[in-house]
Amino acid sequence: MNKNDLVAEVASAAELSKADATRAVEGVFDSITKSLSDGTEVRLVGFGTFSVARRQASEGRNPRTGEKIHIPASNQPKFKAGKALKDAVN
Repeated sequence: MNKNDLVAEVASAAELSKADATRAVEGVFDSITKSLSDGTEVRLVGFGTFSVARRQASEGRNPRTGEKIHIPASNQPKFKAGKALKDAVN
């Protein structure tokens, strides 16, 4: 399922126009993104939790040349599925 499929499903399930469903889906994505960028986790009970994990700087190697390279520290988004989602999938 891609974003357009998701918008179509939301429009159908909530009896909304595609334009309204697109705004709703975009609003959810924007809210989650803003919360994560502010350092706040997003917990949707039954669905899952979005959070940010800090990845430390490290040294790696260029696979082509074998030369050492510096990999800078970064923040990585994480998602942990909730019990209801896990149960629905299994």
